[in-house]
Amino acid sequence: MDAAKIRAVDTEHSKRRTLVLIVAIVQFLTPFMFSAVGVALPAIGREFSAAAVHLSLIEMVYVLAVALLLLPAGRFGDIHGRKKVFITGIVVLTLATIGLSLAPSIRVMILFRLVQGVGAALITSTSLAILTSVFPKEELGRALAVVVSFVYLGIAAGPTLAGIMVSWLGWRWIFYSAVPIELLVLIITVFKFKEEWIGAPGEPFDFSGSILYMGSLFCLIIGMTQLTAFGWAKFLVVVGVVGLFLFLYHQSRQRYPLVEISTFIGNKEFLFSCVATWLNYAAIFGVIFYFSIYLQVVKGLSPRNAGFILAIQPVTQMLCATLAGRLADKYNPASIATIGMAISTIALLVALTLTPDSGFPLIVAILILMGIGFAIFATPNTKAVMGSVSRREYGMASSVISTMRSTGALTCMTLITLVIYYFMGENPVTMETIDGFLSSMRVSFVLFAGMGSMAIVLSFYRLKRDGEKS
Repeated sequence: MDAAKIRAVDTEHSKRRTLVLIVAIVQFLTPFMFSAVGVALPAIGREFSAAAVHLSLIEMVYVLAVALLLLPAGRFGDIHGRKKVFITGIVVLTLATIGLSLAPSIRVMILFRLVQGVGAALITSTSLAILTSVFPKEELGRALAVVVSFVYLGIAAGPTLAGIMVSWLGWRWIFYSAVPIELLVLIITVFKFKEEWIGAPGEPFDFSGSILYMGSLFCLIIGMTQLTAFGWAKFLVVVGVVGLFLFLYHQSRQRYPLVEISTFIGNKEFLFSCVATWLNYAAIFGVIFYFSIYLQVVKGLSPRNAGFILAIQPVTQMLCATLAGRLADKYNPASIATIGMAISTIALLVALTLTPDSGFPLIVAILILMGIGFAIFATPNTKAVMGSVSRREYGMASSVISTMRSTGALTCMTLITLVIYYFMGENPVTMETIDGFLSSMRVSFVLFAGMGSMAIVLSFYRLKRDGEKS
């Protein structure tokens, strides 16, 4: 190989490493902003004398914006350029973060939090598609592993760093500290990458389908999150479900839809991988919620010490992500994901044995096992999803897998709300109501283990079909 070819190869490898770093940083910031702001809510409430409903809206509008825009943004990137959407997302995220750092009132903060969610959706919907466009299949698993490890790092670091900043510097430093990083990512992306990644150039964008999809999902999310609070929430859930069925019918009749229904019906690997993602997040997402209350109320730990123990799971996930990526590059990623889901389900079954007298070694072991299982599932399953579609569908696939994660987490929290309401009503969790809380935790873990088992069955069926095709 001559010197020119060697330089070209080195330049390409350098660009790939830089791209992984950029995507990893923004994927760190997205969960960090969610988990960190959650810790800062009491301080924000005191400064603005805000009602509890306003504080809940700070988190709700962020999640809502991300969930609603993922699919339309991914398809828009496929048509008009994934880098354009990605850069727009960084700009929107940066401006919103600046606005949040300077917010003079709680209402302004809620508005900028909504805008921040829009930016996060634009970034999330295109980042995996860009990575898949650039990296060859034999290297994609390791690239995804780096990104996934940064996601876990953001989840783990959010509460810890936010607690330090809120205590020593004030809650606004959560946003002050993020702005320089976002600006640096924007500058590098604009000047380092001149090429564009377009999967479906010239195809029209389905605006009517986007409106129907976002309206239906909005009704479903608001309805599900308010089921135990308002009677009209059930009506919204029905409207949302009916609307999503109408959306699927609308998509089946469109020449250029947001989602190719044939991809779901005809591509079983894509379908089963997406459903497995939804089940996995629905099964795992609530563990931290229950363990947080269990450690503080049942075991009597301080919030700080409980946070250190809970960080074991995401730190384990971060440490195991690289191994999972290498395994996904070397072996069938669907088979690796199946093993990961099985490990997570075993951890859920072990969690069923927890009592008020359970020792901390058992709790730590459950969190480590959960972290290993989740890490071994996430990266290989994502590679299986992205590898099952054509180049023109990368943005759609990236958006769908992210939507499955979001709706899986929403499903989990809705189940938890309903189960806790059944056992405890509106009573707070105290030592007097601890029996009801423990009953709700056991029932929820049974449901979670059941969903995990369903995900294992889907993965086995996916593997069987792969064997038949080969």
